[in-house]
Amino acid sequence: MIPNVLTIAGSDPSGGAGIQADLKTFGALGAYGAAVITALTAQNTRTVSGVHLVPPDFVAAQIDTLFADVRIDALKIGMVATAGIAAAIADRLEAHGAGNIVLDPVMVAKSGDRLLDANAVDTVRRRLLPLADVITPNLPEAGVLLDRAAPATLAEMRRAAADLQALGCQAVLVKGGHLEADESIDVLFDGHDYREFIAPRVRTANTHGTGCTLSAAITALLPQRPGIPSAISDAKAYVSEAIAASGALSVGRGHGPLHHFHRFWHEETMS
Repeated sequence: MIPNVLTIAGSDPSGGAGIQADLKTFGALGAYGAAVITALTAQNTRTVSGVHLVPPDFVAAQIDTLFADVRIDALKIGMVATAGIAAAIADRLEAHGAGNIVLDPVMVAKSGDRLLDANAVDTVRRRLLPLADVITPNLPEAGVLLDRAAPATLAEMRRAAADLQALGCQAVLVKGGHLEADESIDVLFDGHDYREFIAPRVRTANTHGTGCTLSAAITALLPQRPGIPSAISDAKAYVSEAIAASGALSVGRGHGPLHHFHRFWHEETMS
């Protein structure tokens, strides 16, 4: 059975991040994608010039209407923007007994523009994090969620993963992309064991939407794999391939997008 998977996130009109990246990823990995929009952004590969928030009650209405009709096998939460939106999402997911939840605590865009109000961090920490099967913070996000300096070493990543998992989620994947190293190392902790996921670092500016794509890939694969580590391993491989293939695209003059359909588009079919 083809899984139905949901993204609850903001829109990126440039197509590299947000719900657009999520839906591309879902489709590329064999899942049917649905979307609940939390915010509209005016955004390209270089900047976010504006954000128009969806009222929390309408975010809730989207979730309720969707769950009333569609079986949701997994979902990811991306950009929530405000405490009100975060609380509305938590309320409705609790009411519907949603499971297979991936939380990507989106705080700052690749351009450096902030996408989460400072006063919303506590709501994300208290209301959304305990609902998650997996959370996927990068190093700065892990630091903000723990109210301390961002991890700067592998040992600090492991400590951060354990401390975040103690806040109530099932598992934590701390992403090490911000570390200066020849390899990209992510650390998973499930309350019992640590596991590292390692991939060669691709030297490219085409990294717009990397975090969105990884969390979406994990979401798409959770219903299709025997467990969280397997879903993460295959998701990371997909993202690494999408980054490596991104040079085939020519989108914008800043941080370009990943090539989400690298497994399906080939030069001979585009000539």
